[in-house]
Amino acid sequence: MTADPRPVLLLTGTIMDKVVEPQLMPQFQLIGGDDVEGAVAAHGAAVRGVVTRGRLPVTDALMARLPKLEIVANFGVGYDTVDAAAAARRGVVVTNTPDVLNEEVADLTLGLLLATVREIPQSDRYLRAGKWASAPFPLGATLRDRSVGLVGMGRIGQAIARRLAAFGLPIAYHSRNPAPDVPYRHYPNLADLARDVDTLILILPGGPATRGLVDAEILAALGPRGILINVARGSVVDEPALIAALEAGTILAAGLDVFADEPNVPEALRARDNVVLLPHVGSATHFTRAAMGQLVVDNLRAWFKGAGPVTPVAETPWPPRGA
Repeated sequence: MTADPRPVLLLTGTIMDKVVEPQLMPQFQLIGGDDVEGAVAAHGAAVRGVVTRGRLPVTDALMARLPKLEIVANFGVGYDTVDAAAAARRGVVVTNTPDVLNEEVADLTLGLLLATVREIPQSDRYLRAGKWASAPFPLGATLRDRSVGLVGMGRIGQAIARRLAAFGLPIAYHSRNPAPDVPYRHYPNLADLARDVDTLILILPGGPATRGLVDAEILAALGPRGILINVARGSVVDEPALIAALEAGTILAAGLDVFADEPNVPEALRARDNVVLLPHVGSATHFTRAAMGQLVVDNLRAWFKGAGPVTPVAETPWPPRGA
């Protein structure tokens, strides 16, 4: 590969064709994809950039095998599968794709909330099974008498809150610190928020700091009218505790776009009629995925032109701290 002057990029899985062709291929040598281990074994010493969608973690151990690594470009706003702290220690910049998916994920969140509260998939199945001829679909829950707590109030959380406000719903939120210029009540303690609302929407980063944050205690605090919506990461919920809460009636229902071990969803969730399940499609539209892919490309082009990254993550700011 030394005869080719183009920088070598390692793909940790398949990347959208519209990103790879025609934009990356003319400017970079692309290796990996379906055979990451083979590519690293053969060409790891030449790799200067990694492009990842999160299917294969970018660990400190992997980075140690890439001595010329300069940048990890993450396709997505969440980058919990990239060891950003290790990257920072190694002088490697990590980028993600913020903002371009905010509105899409917020739209999907409201759709999932409505589908869960009003049992839209269940009523669709009821009609298709021919049951309407025998009896009307049973009365169900409503948004009209609900209050919503958001766990996380970043860019996407604020986009969700704007939509909830248009529905006329009371809103509160939990985060480590109050968000500036946000008019909703901030709860420093998640259990207190769960007790004071009956609908909890999760839109916070994954990773060790938030793993299992929503556990049996939080679900019990949410209570028997409680509805949980998760569009964050499956890791932020104690999945066995959630299944137990749904089975016991500790909470009323859940709408889930993310799971602990994707794409493997427990049968105990798939079998329940008080759960709406989506296959991690929060940003999955042609429009938004194209915008995300373009930002990945823009970060790589800017970096290798010497202009610095466009959207570095907090752990690897640009210019570097102290520079």
